[in-house]
Order: sequence, then C-alpha cells, then structure tokens
Amino acid sequence: MQKSKIAFVTLITIALASIITLLSEFEIVSISSTGMMAVRWVTAVVLVLNALVRRNLTTWILTSMALGVFIGVDFPNVARALQPLSQGFIKLVKTIVGPILFATLVYGIAGHSDLKQVGRMAWKSLLYFFCATTCAIFIGLAAINITQAGVGIDVENMPHEELPQSTSTVSASDLAALEHIDESAHGIYKFASFFRDTFPENIVKSVYENKVLQIVVFAVIFGIGLAMVPEEKRKPMVAFTESLSEAMFKFTNLIMYFAPIGVGAAMAYTVGHLGVDILKNLFMLLATLYIALIFFILLVLFPVMIYLKVPIKQFLAAIKEPVSIAFATTSSDAALPKAMSAMERFGVPRKIVSFVIPTGYSFNLDGTSLYLSLASIFVAQAAGMDLSFGQQLMIAFTLMITSKGVAAVPRASLIILIATADQFGLPTFVIAAILGIDELMDMARTSVNVIGNCLATVVVAKWEGEFDAEAPFRQDDMAD
Repeated sequence: MQKSKIAFVTLITIALASIITLLSEFEIVSISSTGMMAVRWVTAVVLVLNALVRRNLTTWILTSMALGVFIGVDFPNVARALQPLSQGFIKLVKTIVGPILFATLVYGIAGHSDLKQVGRMAWKSLLYFFCATTCAIFIGLAAINITQAGVGIDVENMPHEELPQSTSTVSASDLAALEHIDESAHGIYKFASFFRDTFPENIVKSVYENKVLQIVVFAVIFGIGLAMVPEEKRKPMVAFTESLSEAMFKFTNLIMYFAPIGVGAAMAYTVGHLGVDILKNLFMLLATLYIALIFFILLVLFPVMIYLKVPIKQFLAAIKEPVSIAFATTSSDAALPKAMSAMERFGVPRKIVSFVIPTGYSFNLDGTSLYLSLASIFVAQAAGMDLSFGQQLMIAFTLMITSKGVAAVPRASLIILIATADQFGLPTFVIAAILGIDELMDMARTSVNVIGNCLATVVVAKWEGEFDAEAPFRQDDMAD
C-alpha cells in the first residue's frame, strides 16, 4: 500500500514538474530561475523517497539519472567535479570483459562435448542466428544514419584528452607498409590486417589491452580443442569455466550496485559540460532505438513467422510472460526458465528448447546487436567523426562477433560498447552520457532478445520437422 501511494505521489509530482517546465520553456508563464530550481529539487526529494521505498536497482538508476540532470543544470561546477565517479564505474565494467567472454564462450562450446549429436541442430541454429543478428545490425546502422541522432552535440567544452587524436585505426607500421603498396590494393591490405589483428599473440596481453576480438578467437579455438579432449580430462576445465562465468555474473551484479552513482555522475558531468541540449540528442537516440526495434520485429521476425506458418496470436500469448520479465528486469537470464517452459508448451520439443535458447543467449542477441550498431555510430557522430561506409561495416562485423555470451547480465552490452569504442578509437565520454538512458534502452533490447530466441526454437523445430502444430491451439483452449 505504501509503495502504491508513493508511486502515485511521484507520478503527480513528475507530471506537475513537466507541465511547469514546459510552460516556462515556451514562455507561456514567467517563472524565475530560483523558482525552477525549487521545482527541480522538490521533484528530486520525491524521487529519492520513491527509490527508498521501492528498494530496487532500476528505480535507483532512473532516480540517479534525474538527480544528475538537476545537478548539471543547477551546479555545473560540482557536476564537472563528479566525473571521476563515472570514470571509476566504466573502469570497473572494463574488468569484466576478458574473463566473462572467455568463460561463457568456452563453456558454451565445450559444455556440449558430444559435437556429433548436436552438430545438425547447431549449424541450423547458428545459420538462423547469423542471419537474424546481421539483419538487426544493418537495421541499426540504417536507423542511426537516417536520424543522425548524434550530430550537433557541442563537444568543444569537453577536456581535450578525452577526444580522439585521429580517426585512423591503422597502426604506424601498417602506414609504413602501405607506402610500398599501390593505392589500388590498400583496401585489400587493410582488410587482411584487420583479420591479422584478430589473432592474439599473448592472451594475457589481449585481456590487459581489452582486445575483444582476440579474446573471442582464443576462447572459440580453446573451446573446440577442449571439446575434443577425453571426458575425464575435459570435465575439470568445463567445471572451471562454468564456475568462472557464474562468478563473473555475480561480479557484474555487484558492480551494478555502483551503477546509480556512476550513472548519476555521468549524467551530471554531461549536462554540466554540454548543457541540457544534449538530452535532446539522447532522447533522439532512445526514439531511434525503439523505432528500429519495432521495424526489426515487423520486417524480420513477423515475415519469418508468416513464412513458417507460426500462429502469431498464440505465439505472442505464449511469450507474453517471459518478455514482461525481461522488460522489467533488463536481464534475459531472468526470463530463461519461463521462456523455456513457454516454448515447450507451445509445441517445441524439450531437446530443441534446451539447446537453442541457451545457445541463443550467446549467439542470437537481436536487440543487443541492433543497439550496439546504432550506439557505436551515435558515439562517432557525437564526436564529429565521419566514418565511411567501409569503417561502419568493420564495426558491424566486429559487433557480430563480440556481442556474444553476455546476454545474461543486465546492461552487459555496455561492456561490449566500451570495448568496441576502444578498438576503433571512438571516444568514451559520449558512452558516459549514454549511461544515463541505458536503463530505458536495455528494457527494449532485452525484450527483443527474448522474442528472437523464442522464435528461434520454433524455426529450428520446424526445420527439424519436430514442431507440434496442434500444441499452440491446445494451449489457447486451456487459456479459454
């Protein structure tokens, strides 16, 4: 009862504050700066009380985002001084990258040690996963290039050392080599050098330098090699990687308790430096993501359902609960048990559900893939970096590989975004700004991840000829 009362008071306060702000912004009513400050901080007090009553991380992150905006508007010098807190949060997130990618990929591959048994299901699943995530990435690229949400952010006031020194991702040694190669073959050399740089010379060095592609390549080859080892020698290492992945998930959950402080500081610093106008760009990014995800569902997932004659109404009813859980918790992992039981009731055999959904959580992140392609180009646009179509394709290819294995953790895509930005010389200060609305974006992309993986089970079951076409209607009759 107390929660519902404070929620009602919070909604009324936010509504009144929004109306007053709009009236003042459009000069319909004249309100002094002191009066507007009072409105903001009364709202802040109510939001904090609401967060104290609700006691959940999502509410605290959203509250901190609002507090950060208020501090940035009213106390810009204090806001700029808070930057180390957001930097500390990003540094903590970076520590997760190497261990979590290695552990989840090795366990995912070596855990299914009987490769012959799962081979047929595996290649069908992976082919579908690749097609779906590729479509998602290109829809994301198209959306951000159409809306240009990152263009127009004034970065003149940002500290110089945070801006990229060069838009080139070619090393000095490669530049020297290119001088001895005809210009017509430069593209071939750059493409070949990109593949060369995906191979690690020292895995510890790759982890230290956050070379995500090198970590992924090492983990995949290691996982395949481990799967070929006799079971008695394989089991201890598989158990170790399972334990390591579970520990890193818990590690990430602990770090996320620092997220409200990191998010609040990032938002305060961003608004304090760039003014409140950057919020327009951030909300345009948010709108671009939601519209792009809707287009992905309408242009990719729905046509797949129609082509395979999946009963759409019954499918939507079946996935309603797991998608709701994913939306509320921003974690695909939280929705896993419900998604698996829902798909089993929908007519997909257990052996297919138990393989496709967990594998999809590593390799079929439709919503996350779309978000990462969109957000990485937003970062470049905000920094004034004019990326060519070829550079955008390189980023998209990298994201196809690196966005695997971290769906289980709320806001885990942030890890991949920072790592990709590092790899391509994109500035991280804009990512600190994105942190402020990442919670709102995570809700949508996680929901699409779950929808995509639920549909993938049906696709593979239909492909294998093992889908029970009557089950969805039996489920519908039981609901009636």
